[in-house]
Amino acid sequence: MAQLPEHLKYADTHEWVYLDENGLAVVGITDFAQESLGDLMSVTPPPVGADVAQGDVVMSLESVKAASDIHAPLSGEIVEFNEALEDEPELVNDEPYDGGWLFKIQPHDESELDALMDAEAYGKEIDQ
Repeated sequence: MAQLPEHLKYADTHEWVYLDENGLAVVGITDFAQESLGDLMSVTPPPVGADVAQGDVVMSLESVKAASDIHAPLSGEIVEFNEALEDEPELVNDEPYDGGWLFKIQPHDESELDALMDAEAYGKEIDQ
């Protein structure tokens, strides 16, 4: 059974997000998503400095099974990429909610979080 931390918000495209102490949206993929993808081989970084809309494809992950697009769960400016993933993409598999975070967004409108699912709703979405 996939882990579903309660403090996160979830997109139906299997990204998670939370606002850190600086008001930045930290984004990653769920345990369910990384299990579905299998072992990650490479990460295509998002364009740091780009302005993105909620739902936009901002980067991709390539695994032994497939390539997967990663969407922005909130509108805003991409301000940081987890550079550790360039050398260690497997961090997403090993620590999907910690060291395997993908990127950070300076959100334009934090109320967009309200459109995302809580852990219970996401669990139902993936039938857990």
